Amino acid sequence: MKILLAPDKFKGSLSAAGVSAAIERGWRTVQPEAVFLKAPMADGGEGFCEALLCALAGEWITVASADALGRAIEARYVWVAATQTAVIEMSEASGLWRLSARELDPKRANTFGTGLLMRDAIERGAVRILVGLGGSATTDGGIGMAAALGADFLGADGTLLEPVPAQMSQIRRIDVSRVLPLPEIVAACDVQNPLLGARGTAAIFSPQKGAQPEDVAFLEAGLTNLATLVATQLGCDFQETPGAGAAGGIGYGLLSFCRAKMEPGFDLVAAAVDLEARISEVDLVITGEGRLDGQTLEGKGPAGVAALARARGKRVMAFAGSIADDPAVLERFDAVVPIVDRPMSLPEAMAQPDILLERAAARTASLLKLTFSL
Repeated sequence: MKILLAPDKFKGSLSAAGVSAAIERGWRTVQPEAVFLKAPMADGGEGFCEALLCALAGEWITVASADALGRAIEARYVWVAATQTAVIEMSEASGLWRLSARELDPKRANTFGTGLLMRDAIERGAVRILVGLGGSATTDGGIGMAAALGADFLGADGTLLEPVPAQMSQIRRIDVSRVLPLPEIVAACDVQNPLLGARGTAAIFSPQKGAQPEDVAFLEAGLTNLATLVATQLGCDFQETPGAGAAGGIGYGLLSFCRAKMEPGFDLVAAAVDLEARISEVDLVITGEGRLDGQTLEGKGPAGVAALARARGKRVMAFAGSIADDPAVLERFDAVVPIVDRPMSLPEAMAQPDILLERAAARTASLLKLTFSL
């Protein structure tokens, strides 16, 4: 049997490459003769760089940057010398994972560190930058990123304002005269939310980043002011564009300040790893993620993998830490496999995903071997 392993990450516990390796180890204990192809997947969030690193023959570049609170850090991105392409995850510098629960500060957290990564890539000679959106600690509409590239945000008296959410409502003029000459920039995004409103980035995502109800209203007011100024002073209006609200509104910032293109992250990764061709040459496709639920259908990797597999008449199964009882999700796959084999808490399961995946893969391989031997 020839099997393609194309899972997404198990968020917070195991990378997509780690998921693939664990499934293969478990499967081989029952079917050592199986042939495996691997194509670890990602959408625009965490794992985006790792998924493209090998596919594009890139290398890691580590540079000085800043986390979402402005503290000095080292962060990295992927550099593909052959095509002068940089692949950046905005969560690498500006991600929620870098902050503890007590450090969450929605009025201060900003994307300046992401802009520093972009600036380094531009100064390195990048002709194309892919920016994966997701996992942010920020709700700044991308003003931090824009400031790192040279944009100035000025108050009523012409004072230069700090590019943080606390100052967004005070902005009266945006000066982009010092912004670096920009290459082609592509925002990899699988979130459809607009910038503002009931489905906007403040209302939907900022509570996950420490925002209280009064903070949500404050952030919404600041983003509204920013959108008004961008429309009148820069002559563009992307506030309703699907994905503008991604990663704290950096999707909007990339569209407005960088004239970026927005593309589905899954599509970018699938093209880079030649996923369709790999699916065509196998007997079984295996995908998965930490939780299969309604969000899986909103541009997530497993749903995309399943659609391509079904289109080519291939069987597809998904491994997951938890599985929602949702027919719309379950019908996407020929089989879904929960990796938890006994009652356990979420922290316990997340502490040993590789072991659980190995055991689940071995059980599944045994069942398939028995089925096809009957």
